[in-house]
Amino acid sequence: MDVFVSGRLCLFGEHSDWAGEYRQVNPHIEPGSAVVVGTNQGIYAHVNQSPFLVLQTLHSAQILELAMDKELLLAMAQTDSFYSYVAGVAYQALIRYQVGGLAINNYGMDLPLQKGLSSSAAICVLVARAFNLVYDLGLSIAEEMELAYWGERTTPSHCGRLDQACAYGRQPILMTFDGDRYTTHPLTVGQNLHLIIVDLAGAKNTQKILAQLNHCYPQADNPIAVQVQKYLGEINQALVKQAVTALQQGNAESIGALMNQAQAEFDRYVAPACPEQLNAPILHQLLNHSSLEPYIYGGKGVGSQGDGTAQLIALDRNSQSKAIALITRNFPQMQCYRLDIPKQIN
Repeated sequence: MDVFVSGRLCLFGEHSDWAGEYRQVNPHIEPGSAVVVGTNQGIYAHVNQSPFLVLQTLHSAQILELAMDKELLLAMAQTDSFYSYVAGVAYQALIRYQVGGLAINNYGMDLPLQKGLSSSAAICVLVARAFNLVYDLGLSIAEEMELAYWGERTTPSHCGRLDQACAYGRQPILMTFDGDRYTTHPLTVGQNLHLIIVDLAGAKNTQKILAQLNHCYPQADNPIAVQVQKYLGEINQALVKQAVTALQQGNAESIGALMNQAQAEFDRYVAPACPEQLNAPILHQLLNHSSLEPYIYGGKGVGSQGDGTAQLIALDRNSQSKAIALITRNFPQMQCYRLDIPKQIN
């Protein structure tokens, strides 16, 4: 059978997933919240039952073939390779559900890798969903997310709960993070929305960003840490609450204004904790490019922020196309991807 899993874009609330987990040791930290949606792009695979774990992928001429053995799967999961994600989920599926093997032919992928769109989480969700479908496990989407999360946590990756929201596809999701608990709530969308994801072709060090921001937790013992906790707490909650309302109304103009506000507040409160990564001159050059103003309502950085990826919201589909053409002409090193969020009602 064929399986497709999209990437995921965090529209609002980046970093609040891991920040909210610190409530386990400091209850004065505010819970995290985020709005997440699946991308147009994703990962495609044909999957079948097999006595072994077999992966054929576009990324390598080498075919992975492993016995469904806990020690072998765990050893592969702990390597620094593309295969680690597949093995990590297979390991978790084996110990939780006593499944057999799986043959995965990853025949297509148009999702950019390592661009803040949770490509590794998409791989993990795809494998979790494949086990669910092939072995008729009867897992809900939330349970697929849980299997994918623990599969990725079996690898050297330190993903947050946010990443596996790609399991919901094009349905926008409100997620909350309170210590070791999290919730997911599907959102309606009042009108079709047209966004642009822009690979900035810059350099960023996500590990350094996360390390510096985590130094601000669990106790805020200096002014910079106080500012970071304020942004990822009360300021973020207010932004996300307004973003949910704007999405439900399908109000692209309000969403754009909130993106602009979120970026300005991030620059003020969070960037000083890791200025060499978060000052992001390429990101701001794009966001401040005056020629884009007739076509977009606003924009902000993506994922851990920095000079990796930007998101813009266009006035309409025609403006989306014009903005992409303008970026391609003025910033030829950058790569644009459409993100269309369809109108969705209860």
